Amino acid sequence: MAALAWLLIPLIAAIGASLWGGWANRTRKARSDGPELDGYARFRAAMEKSHAGR
Repeated sequence: MAALAWLLIPLIAAIGASLWGGWANRTRKARSDGPELDGYARFRAAMEKSHAGR
């Protein structure tokens, strides 16, 4: 019976890890890179303006 208990511990840990991974990844599918890419485009435009006056 003790051997069965030792085998159940990793099984329960694997199930818990898969549930946590699914929960942690749930919002990444709905989000896109739109706002980050828009911010990067504004940054590049601002950097080009600062070097245009030289």
